[in-house]
Amino acid sequence: MSLHTRMLLGFIVGAGAGLLANVFIGQAGWLDGLIHYVTDPIGQLFLRLLFMLVIPLVFSALVLGVVEIGDAKSLGRIGLKTLVWILVVTAFAVIIGMLCVNLLQPGTGLPQDVTQSLLAAGSERAADVAAKREGVSGIQILLNIVPRNPVEAAARGDLIAVMFFALMFGIAATVLQTEGTRSFVGAVQGVYDICLKLIGWVIELAPYAVAALLFSITAELGFDVLMQLARYVGTVLLALAIHFFVVFPILLKLFGGMSPLRFFKGAEAALLTAFSTSSSSATLPTTLKVTEENLGVPRRVARFVCTLGATANMNGTALFEGITVLFLAQFFGVELSFVQQVMILVMCILGSVGAAGVPGGSLPVIAMILVMFGIPPEGIGLILGVDRMLDMCRTVVNVGGDMAGSVVIGRSESAAGARADVAS
Repeated sequence: MSLHTRMLLGFIVGAGAGLLANVFIGQAGWLDGLIHYVTDPIGQLFLRLLFMLVIPLVFSALVLGVVEIGDAKSLGRIGLKTLVWILVVTAFAVIIGMLCVNLLQPGTGLPQDVTQSLLAAGSERAADVAAKREGVSGIQILLNIVPRNPVEAAARGDLIAVMFFALMFGIAATVLQTEGTRSFVGAVQGVYDICLKLIGWVIELAPYAVAALLFSITAELGFDVLMQLARYVGTVLLALAIHFFVVFPILLKLFGGMSPLRFFKGAEAALLTAFSTSSSSATLPTTLKVTEENLGVPRRVARFVCTLGATANMNGTALFEGITVLFLAQFFGVELSFVQQVMILVMCILGSVGAAGVPGGSLPVIAMILVMFGIPPEGIGLILGVDRMLDMCRTVVNVGGDMAGSVVIGRSESAAGARADVAS
């Protein structure tokens, strides 16, 4: 069987077995032991193997992407197109989310006993998340782009800082063109090739890891907690589905020249990895491999757009943040004017860029926005019970947006190259 078929099978087996265990076994001690000592370690080992490769892959991919683009004009053109894609598509996502939450009003009508129990269950984690909101201020995000110590930034997993350092290295290597520089670029190419080989080995374990991760989540949560917040969950899933199955296909067809069916089929392995890991960063190795090999995007474009997109292009995260802020405003009876909602839209677009590409990375950003608009940040406790499942879904949208952007930008760059050849 092909890899994506095995991954899909692992997804079905893991989720199905987890739900059956939740329904028929419940809180049995041996089930907790199975999750704690078997399935969780398998899933975590897979995640660690992926995260192990992220920093060398990000650095080498961006340096080589800039060097292969070759000249400042092309680099500026691709960089500008990537920025426009991120801003426009993320704005679409937030607008869709805010329209859905205003039309469906999921924050009104929840039973009081349900909301109180969920608030109590999530109060401790909500306090921790709210305490971190100072760390994601706009000025801090801007300053953190430039690392004081790139090695320290890499050790912390600060991808934005590592990307900035790699971009500077790539630009300087492109300008210098000395013998030593060419040797350095060759060494970086070797690092990238080694990362790809390791990724190939790790991805062979993906079907088993997907089954283990899905079993752990569904066996512990089941459907009960989703049913308690069905309206909120339904609103988020509806908005994500509209963006993923309507907006992306339209953009792919109009600007990417690619059939949506071909895109979804080619991207399946990366999308399943995104769903099971809930992390754009952990999925990045698979995203790069799939974008180049299955979707046919030029390597220089795929390296640049996907690597930046893993941290900066968070369509699903921005959509989720907008819905969550308005949902909690409705729940606590905080009236928001049209101007305030527009400000929230802008904050979600900017906040999604600063959100970490790891599970739960958007929660501190949401806490910051809640405080800005006078909404009690402890309301985050309401959504913590279902955040993991929604995180899996929005990560699929984030990764899909990176790959769709690569297809669109890759086609425009091919057209620009063809025009330049004709002109010459």
